[in-house]
Amino acid sequence: MLVMKNRLRLSIPVADWVAGSRRLPFVHFVPVDAEIARRSVELPPPLHPDPADRIIVATALATGSTLVTRDARLQTYPEVETVW
Repeated sequence: MLVMKNRLRLSIPVADWVAGSRRLPFVHFVPVDAEIARRSVELPPPLHPDPADRIIVATALATGSTLVTRDARLQTYPEVETVW
């Protein structure tokens, strides 16, 4: 969606980027399961209501991962560790 909104530019089509990313040993795609979905709606304030961002944060928490983001709203959310 960021590519479609011109907020992110890739030098290759999105489908090719995803396929290439899947081959990298340090990139892991995590399916959204029932636990992640539940956590996304139970996150404490002050996280904003955007469902995609809530799922991203819930996934990071469920996997014990650091969230790599430039989004200031996510960087200031105290429940998740972020870097950029």
